[in-house]
Order: sequence, then C-alpha cells, then structure tokens
Amino acid sequence: MQNSILNNQAFYNLTPIAIELVDFINDGEDARHFRFRLPSPQSIDKPEPGQFFMLSVPGAGEAPFTFTVTPNDQGVFRALVRKMGEVTTALFQCQPGDILGIRGPFGKGWPVNALANKKILMVAGGCGLAPLAGLIDQLITSHHHKHLALVYGARNRALQMLNPERLRWQQELSLFDVLEDTGSTQASTEENHILEGTPLDAMDSVLRTLDWTPDTLLLCGPEVMMSAAAKNFIQRGLSAQAIWLSIERRMHCAVGLCGHCYLSEHHLAHHYVCKDGPTYRWDHLQPPEKN
Repeated sequence: MQNSILNNQAFYNLTPIAIELVDFINDGEDARHFRFRLPSPQSIDKPEPGQFFMLSVPGAGEAPFTFTVTPNDQGVFRALVRKMGEVTTALFQCQPGDILGIRGPFGKGWPVNALANKKILMVAGGCGLAPLAGLIDQLITSHHHKHLALVYGARNRALQMLNPERLRWQQELSLFDVLEDTGSTQASTEENHILEGTPLDAMDSVLRTLDWTPDTLLLCGPEVMMSAAAKNFIQRGLSAQAIWLSIERRMHCAVGLCGHCYLSEHHLAHHYVCKDGPTYRWDHLQPPEKN
C-alpha cells in the first residue's frame, strides 16, 4: 500500500552538520553577532539573502536564524542572535571552539532578480535588520539597483544592532536611524540621519530628504510595523506587488512537517513560512476576497 505522505514528501534529513563557533562580538543590548565555520564551504547549499538556517545547541535544542553573512570560501558565516529563550541563552554561554550544529538553508529569500534597476527603500525594526543584511551587502557590491535607502528603527541607541555594518553601509546608501527615545543623543555632522519616533513617524521626513521616489519597498521587523508601513505606502500610490516583507513564525522543523508556521486566512493559505517564506509579497498575504 502506497503512503500518500511518502509520495508527496521527500525523506528529510533532520540531522545537523557539526559547525565550530569561531567568535562573536556584542552588538546591541542582549545581542551578539556570531561567526561560525562549516567543515567545508560545500557542506550546505549556498544560501540566498533572506534564507535562514536551524542552529543546534547541544542539550538545549535548535532555533532558526538568518544568515547575515553567507559562507565564504573557508565556510565561515555570520548570524545575529538576540538572547530571548532557552536556546539563545545556552548559545550565549558557548565559547569559541565549541561545536554546534546547523541544518539548512531553508525558505525563500528576497526576490533579487526583481530588484534590478529599482529605487529601493528598506524599512527595518530591531532584529528585523538581520534578514536584510546579506541583501544590502549584495546590492551594494553588485550595484543591482538605481537607488538604495534604509530606515532602521529601534527603541533607543542601546538596542541598535549591526552597528559596524551600519557604519559601513552609510558610506554607500542613504541610512536613517529612527529612535523612539533619542535621550541625550546628539547627531554630529559625521553621523547618518537620526530621527525621533517610529519608522512610520519619520517617513515624511525621510521621503523629503531623498531626491528620488521609491518604487520598491522591503520590510522586516514587527508585523504591526510592517503592516502599517505597507498600508501607508499603498496610500502613497505604491503597488502591493512592489512591497516585500519577511515574516517570522515558530519554525520548529523547517521542512513543513510540524505545522507551527502554518499560514491561514491569506491568499497563500495552506502554506508554511519555513518552506514558502519567510519572504512574501504584500498582496499574497492579504485575506482572500469573499464571493
């Protein structure tokens, strides 16, 4: 008797590949930018910007993280991690040289080909900057765009992440820091733009500063923020098909079997974020029209 599940699902290998923790830097409050090394660059498929992997910490479990830097010729890659639960707490106790595990890459990344010759505005909040990091570096290196700008929101200066990367990026693109609490922050003439409020609060000022009008919007961060930003730009005349966002769900298996990241009440109902996302076009995430 044939088994329909076996007919429609590949035999997934859920055994992680051993990787080495090379080092890390503290990068924001309760956040670290980790560097790992694969046994060889060919140990996993080459990730695309926006894809994720499952990181295994022995004795604690595994959790999904985005590649901020994909593996190089030595198999070295990076990921930004914020301490939030059992797995990340255990990871923060690890030391360089410790052996961990990886599965992946998983999911669908940003639509790089669709971004060719576009005027791109990226809006990120908090940890949401991580899934955009690899894409930003690729766009800067390849010049695969007409214009590029980033609006990055955080509650305060201490919670800003990817600080070395943002210092480097601001030499190549228009970068706007938005802080809900600026405190005593004083922006010098050598710093990028620092605005107060949320990214949406600052949007009118951002658009006035730019000497071009975005025709593509990329979003990553809290879903409330992304939804508000997408609706705001729809009102400004941007097509829903020109808006892309990366969403988070509880991705336990990463291969569409456990159901924790199941999507419902959307055009893409019966889809799983771990396989069909985490990057989606805005119109695909809207509730289907009722007859």
